[in-house]
Amino acid sequence: MKTSNADLSKNLKKYFGFNTFKGEQEEIINTLLKGDDVFVLMPTGGGKSLCYQLPALMSEGTAIVVSPLIALMKNQVDAVNGLSSDEGVAHVLNSSLNKTQTKQVMDDIRAGKTKLLYVAPESLIKEEYLDFLKDVKISFVAIDEAHCISEWGHDFRPEYRNLKQIIDQIADVPVIALTATATPKVQDDIQKTLGMSGAEVFKESFNRPNLFYEVRPKVNVDREIVKFIHQHKGKSGIVYCLSRRKVEEFAQLLQVNGINALPYHAGLDQKTRVMNQDKFLMEECDIIVATIAFGMGIDKPDVRFVVHYDIPKSLESYYQETGRAGRDGGEGHCLAFYDPKDIEKLEKFLAQKPVSEREIGLQLLNEVVGYAETSMSRRQYLMCYFGESFDPETGAGAKMDDNSVNPPPLKEATKDLKTVLELVKKLDEKFRTKDIINVISGKESAVTKSYKLETNPLFGVGIDQSDNYWKSIIRQATVQNFLQKDIETYGVLKLSEKGHSVLSGSYKKPFIIAEDRQYDLAQSKADSDQEQVQACAVMDDKLFAQLKDLRRKIAKKHGIPPYTVFMDPSLEDMTVQYPISVDEIAKIYGVGDGKAKKYGKEFAEFIKKYVEDNDIERTQDMVLKQVANKASHKVFIIQNTDKKIDLEDIAKAKNLSMTELLKEMESIVYQGTKLNINYYIDENFDEDLVEEFMDFMKESESDSMKVLLAEFGDDLSDEEVRLLRIKFISDVAN
Repeated sequence: MKTSNADLSKNLKKYFGFNTFKGEQEEIINTLLKGDDVFVLMPTGGGKSLCYQLPALMSEGTAIVVSPLIALMKNQVDAVNGLSSDEGVAHVLNSSLNKTQTKQVMDDIRAGKTKLLYVAPESLIKEEYLDFLKDVKISFVAIDEAHCISEWGHDFRPEYRNLKQIIDQIADVPVIALTATATPKVQDDIQKTLGMSGAEVFKESFNRPNLFYEVRPKVNVDREIVKFIHQHKGKSGIVYCLSRRKVEEFAQLLQVNGINALPYHAGLDQKTRVMNQDKFLMEECDIIVATIAFGMGIDKPDVRFVVHYDIPKSLESYYQETGRAGRDGGEGHCLAFYDPKDIEKLEKFLAQKPVSEREIGLQLLNEVVGYAETSMSRRQYLMCYFGESFDPETGAGAKMDDNSVNPPPLKEATKDLKTVLELVKKLDEKFRTKDIINVISGKESAVTKSYKLETNPLFGVGIDQSDNYWKSIIRQATVQNFLQKDIETYGVLKLSEKGHSVLSGSYKKPFIIAEDRQYDLAQSKADSDQEQVQACAVMDDKLFAQLKDLRRKIAKKHGIPPYTVFMDPSLEDMTVQYPISVDEIAKIYGVGDGKAKKYGKEFAEFIKKYVEDNDIERTQDMVLKQVANKASHKVFIIQNTDKKIDLEDIAKAKNLSMTELLKEMESIVYQGTKLNINYYIDENFDEDLVEEFMDFMKESESDSMKVLLAEFGDDLSDEEVRLLRIKFISDVAN
């Protein structure tokens, strides 16, 4: 189908209310309408969905849109149906429909009413659907979230791998594949799997200049997030956690601190999940605390911040999740909390996976560590990861991250890097971080004694620096790929090719590391808030608030999210233009004829009254509340440890997490009561390590977790250290 640019622009205005296309949208649509395959790489918020929605609305027949989540389909169908005054323009075809609903969908497609049909890849395999789709006119196939096809993508779905075969059975039509996150490796994989090597590729910049990126150390994280949300009161936000339990606990914590928050994860029953998502979309709840299952393709344009309670497993996940902020081009703050211990937990988890999956997972995880620990512009690091260059001084959004606003002190550490690399090489790449640090710091341990490492000429060479300094050198050398950590052999350090080139003298660049620092963004935040105020000076805030209320009421009446009535930028434009007729509403930014006819009358009448009533001349340190403590379980714990019951079972019996049980146990032993947990320690811990721990505690001046983790953090998790500390206090102090 050939179409002129004038036709495209006319239809863009008619259906979406926009006067101009964004970026390469126009060229993408033209290519698809010509009948060519198209591959689109476009960041979240760049207008991906318009690239297939507009050509579908303009074409004869029905476009099939393959999408991974039922919740996402429902959301998009509501949005598309809101663009037109006709019913049944968009439909979903999946397992959530009953027989009557499925028949209605098929009837609408046969009658030529339906322009977009959203399906999950699993639905396409069903014979009844496949036979039906072979007999109707299909305009093209769109594959959204196409990174799901690749094993190197952050959200690989095996059922996506067969799409090429299924599409070929249905019809010989062009295919448009779209994704917001794809490294060059993933892009290549998608094209090969879909047989799209001849496709026209459109790659827009992955840069989202309106997003501010910040990483903070994971200290007092609950307090920090509650404080952050209170500073953004009334704004929509998402908090991501890696576990379902943490989602539940943290949503509850936010609620007791006066924050309107709800949980969302795959373990909730479907009714609750859908209800919580809808409340967020309908602005009846400000914050969603979620696992990554939430928000994929959710088209809520006014999410103002995305917080990562836990650092994600890949930069693709991070980029896609942060991409849910500021999709309307307005403010978007992306705040992540980082603790190297979280990375160690993820590495342990990966160690149980098959080799190929583990290798991919570790490479993705290393990039996350690099991002969190980098001292360079975070935007530059992200752009580089997605194969794009970025100038941290002059690029769009150049000063929109914590490192650029508040640069950390840098230090050249080439000499110290060489010391570490030489030692790793001399010790035949057989030792872990902790052992390397003990040798450099001149500390004797069971390992140094048994391997006679005290005789090494480098023993004690770095005694003038702290253990944490050497740990930082090793960590940043690993991030910058001078060293590699062998997970299969419990983190043994090995030299990379780059590391060998430093020792041979062929690598000449200095090794720069960031010194530890505190993140202080108070001043820059105040400056950016001031800019926001100035930018909005011409807006009528009072009318804007009233229009949002009106929008909420209308949305509720129709059972749809408020932004599917009119987006925030449309409401903002109304507070500047004061439209008082449906025709004038149709000229407002982001409002098409269909929407103006559907919802414009009530808005026009409301604004007309407001203009008359106000004689307007029209021209064209916070205290964190904890969730109530559970009743003390002292007697139960003492009785059950005496019976040698497994600690996990004790926790389960009282509906406690392991962390909560340990708190109770610490309370018991620190109050002077003995607790017999030797049976549990004997079964789960290495005898030599327990002895080493007990010896250390006898000599140590402090029982603080900071001191204990500095000594044993490479060998033991936080929980394990706390258990051994409980044993020591019980055995020795009581």
